Amino acid sequence: MLITAAPFGEPLNWRKAVLFTARRRFGMQHTPLVWTVVPVTPQRWQAELRRLERALSRPQPQPEDFDYPGLLPVAWRTLVEQGLRGGPILALERVVQAQAKSIRALVVVGEERPREAYLFDLVGAHPRIPADDPAFFYGDIALRIVTVASTGEITAHRVVGDPIPVAVWRTLESPRAMQRAAEELGKRNFFTPMVRINDLVAVPAVEASISSQYSEGCFATWEPRLDALIATVTGSARPVAKDAITDEDLAVIVGVRPDGRGALVRHAENHRNDPPSSEAVELFDMDTPLPRVTWHGASVPVARSKLHGHRGVRAFDPALVEFVPLDPAYYHLPVSCSTDAQARGIKGAFARSEALRNPDDPRLLVFTVLPGHGLVMAEKWVPGKAPFQLMWEAMDDGRVVIDSRVPQGPFTYVLDANGRMVMRQKG
Repeated sequence: MLITAAPFGEPLNWRKAVLFTARRRFGMQHTPLVWTVVPVTPQRWQAELRRLERALSRPQPQPEDFDYPGLLPVAWRTLVEQGLRGGPILALERVVQAQAKSIRALVVVGEERPREAYLFDLVGAHPRIPADDPAFFYGDIALRIVTVASTGEITAHRVVGDPIPVAVWRTLESPRAMQRAAEELGKRNFFTPMVRINDLVAVPAVEASISSQYSEGCFATWEPRLDALIATVTGSARPVAKDAITDEDLAVIVGVRPDGRGALVRHAENHRNDPPSSEAVELFDMDTPLPRVTWHGASVPVARSKLHGHRGVRAFDPALVEFVPLDPAYYHLPVSCSTDAQARGIKGAFARSEALRNPDDPRLLVFTVLPGHGLVMAEKWVPGKAPFQLMWEAMDDGRVVIDSRVPQGPFTYVLDANGRMVMRQKG
């Protein structure tokens, strides 16, 4: 891990940015985890947030309101989308990252001493760490950074088995169901637009250090005929419109590597066969501790379909939906996508689901929310329902209320006067 610094509000030349030059400068074999400390005065910080708040409140946002040094002329579109989704701080986060040429940034607000700090990452997390107690402040930052450094990537997927013949693929129901689900979820604006680095700032060959874009989520459903999970491919390899997928945007997951470092993937004849989403391991492995059920004579996991998105859940109907919390540490020391830690956390949460452990439980949807990241939702098998149909119908009738804002730390759900469980953030 390398820790460096950059000025607030001033674009750093990519040739001087540690993220892009560390391997060459220091003779490293792999790109290290880079944290960039960005100091800013409270007055400047608040002024920039107010500026973006005013700009985002316009009925028609104006490009000139989002003119920042070092950003491309088209960057305003991304800043508007991010700001409308996550508020002024998410738009400002993208500005800081683009100017500092660093995905992971520690913004320290203060003058002679810190007042607060914010930790930024690729997906848009921005937890606030107050500096009222210096021991807590520095200890919390250190623990959060060490937590990130201690997680491992689980994207070393391995191809196994014979390719699926074209004739077999054409008879499968799941690919068509996935395409319909993509369209239906897209109509409901579930998927957040993909953030493309080259829409924000001009840097060459970003693939060597980071992906040129990051995906807006993933989803998967079980295919009984293959005894496998049909999932969306990774959006970091190439842009994937999750609301308009084709067969080329699907991957087949048949297991997890014994060492847990990636998924076991089966290719399909005459397909591009791009690797599955970075969440492939978590989407498959979360079934391991759960029972299987019988569907039209086939043994299948109790969870039929799974949805991973960078959204929150504002409220839900407890008669239909179950919320399963993560282990306590995940609310204070969040981890991010494509890591073994996130996969373990999600697996542990769903393993405790009463609705999934008991297939006869009347609740048909189960979800968890990862602070600073998004949600994972699963549905059970119901006759007459297509994959994901329970999810989009629950969104339509208000039994699941999706929120564009994701909690950045601990939260809970409390029962309101209408019998719904409503999110309340702690602290």
